[in-house]
Amino acid sequence: MSGVGSIPAPGNSHHVIYASLMIPAFQDLMLPIVVMCATRGSESISNREFMATLAEQFSLTDADREERLASGKQSRFENRVYWALVHLRRAGLIESTGRGLNRISDRGHDVLRESPDRIDLKLLSQFPEFRAFRSSKAAEPPEDNNVAEPPSSPQERIDTAFGELNASLITDIRGKLATVDPFRFERIVLDLLVAMGYGGSRDEAAAVTRKTGDEGIDGVINEDRLGLDVIYVQAKKRSTTSIGRPDIQNFVGALAGKKASKGVFITTSAFHDNAREYAAGLHQKVILIDGRRLAELMIEHGIGVAEEHAYHVKKIDSDYFDEA
Repeated sequence: MSGVGSIPAPGNSHHVIYASLMIPAFQDLMLPIVVMCATRGSESISNREFMATLAEQFSLTDADREERLASGKQSRFENRVYWALVHLRRAGLIESTGRGLNRISDRGHDVLRESPDRIDLKLLSQFPEFRAFRSSKAAEPPEDNNVAEPPSSPQERIDTAFGELNASLITDIRGKLATVDPFRFERIVLDLLVAMGYGGSRDEAAAVTRKTGDEGIDGVINEDRLGLDVIYVQAKKRSTTSIGRPDIQNFVGALAGKKASKGVFITTSAFHDNAREYAAGLHQKVILIDGRRLAELMIEHGIGVAEEHAYHVKKIDSDYFDEA
């Protein structure tokens, strides 16, 4: 479906992202990494070489390698390799020899002499340094091998928890939208479009049509601050009934009456398949945003929500320590 400006196409969720089953868990990468280091002796291996060799070893496709975390800032595979390297260094099986460079340690050789079937958190927990890394509490006794083995990296677990919180918030927002006055709902929709960068200020860019006989159009918003083009908005507040093709046809007819080519149809419920199919075949640019996508956009652009907590995940700045 064609889009209007930067409005995301409907149905694209940014919060529920499923990991490819082909991408190995970060613990599954540990033994291959140590074996790879052992074959190179005292020679250092770069992170980039680890990525390329492991991807080939696990027969990953380009799509597998490019799959992103929910944050979108790093590939899932790269993240898992990174955390496998972190855990192995913390346990002393490999050691850093420079920025993005690692080689096997004496302890790593000792572990491989035992011919382990797998190197994982349970095996690494025998080393006091690793237990200290895993917990801010006093080191666990050596005989304690009951270590949980999460298949994902710490960053992925943060992303998962963030997704769960957002899913709950989406449900809450949709519940609130179901109770607001219809005219208030139209105002919320236009506030969102302004927050997304359409027009100028709220007063300059948006206008709500409250008169009877608005010809199927609830609002008009400038596509840019100069008002060179406008977008017509239809906001339908419904509880359970989905929006069907006839509703979209009426909206398109209203657009034609205004000689308009761009419109956004927003509802608190959902769109029937026949409505989406009809909109996809139009020559006008008509975007359909259902209740879930509306809630996601409100969260993304800070409409009707307030920040409760902010967590900043930081990493080492190697350049700082390398400065003369």
